[in-house]
Amino acid sequence: MGARIYKPAKTAMSSGTAKTRDWVLEFPCNKPRSVDPLMGWTSSDDTQSQVRLRFSSREAALEYAREHGIDAVVVPPHRRRPNIRPGGYGDNFATNRRTVWTH
Repeated sequence: MGARIYKPAKTAMSSGTAKTRDWVLEFPCNKPRSVDPLMGWTSSDDTQSQVRLRFSSREAALEYAREHGIDAVVVPPHRRRPNIRPGGYGDNFATNRRTVWTH
């Protein structure tokens, strides 16, 4: 029974980083998925793959895995460059603009 400990990336639908601060312990899907013939939904008998535990630090996630006998692999996070650009959105409303603001 293996697990993966990682720090999730931000979603593509938002510029915020709200759910990227915690570390996540997630179990892989061990059984194959099947398609329901009537509705066409994808399902699986493996309920453990639905479990996602959140921790405030990597050490807390590793300690939890060690206490419960879970073989965990830590995936290091990829750091993003800050996207700070001069003349951003706030400069549209600056009082010292040299040009008229238009759409």
